[in-house]
Amino acid sequence: MITKFRVALVFAMLFGSPSFAQDAGSQKFLKEAIEGNFAEVAMGKLSQKQGAGEGVRAFGQMLEKDHSDANQKATAVANSIGMTAPTAPNKKQKADYDKMSKLSGAKFDKQFAAHMVADHTKDIKEYEKAAKKQDAVGNYAKETLPTLRKHLETAQSLNGTTSTGNPPAKSPAVTAAPAPAAGVPAPAPETTGGEKVR
Repeated sequence: MITKFRVALVFAMLFGSPSFAQDAGSQKFLKEAIEGNFAEVAMGKLSQKQGAGEGVRAFGQMLEKDHSDANQKATAVANSIGMTAPTAPNKKQKADYDKMSKLSGAKFDKQFAAHMVADHTKDIKEYEKAAKKQDAVGNYAKETLPTLRKHLETAQSLNGTTSTGNPPAKSPAVTAAPAPAAGVPAPAPETTGGEKVR
């Protein structure tokens, strides 16, 4: 009877506990993170070859370095939890790479920036979820998030530049000026005028 009880207890602990589910979730996240890192390194290298703009090529170098570093950490975490780490991007990521490799110059720059914005936006959501975990995977996600946010900002600035030329830098200022004027501007000028009259 004791042995049956012990077996039941072990099964309950392994399969019924939230920690088992967490481990499965952590492993799924880690697998996708490592595949993603491989994909970003490949895209970074590609952008250094195919990109027209200096900003795109510099961003490619940043991606290659940062995601190589992240992959070393992620692989170490995978090993520490007894998981076999992937060794390449997934099928969809390979297909995206193949599509991008057929482009060059300004066309490449535009598609690359848009792809990086979409990709990093999605990744950040996944990493934010994983960062809540109280384990090695959660720590990896927390450590990596600032880098991903920096990549997203860079991609967004490149995306703005590529799609509209030079105006993006000026447009926030222009947008900022009309916003107060359009919101509740009438009282502000009147008050200033009133003060001057006094």
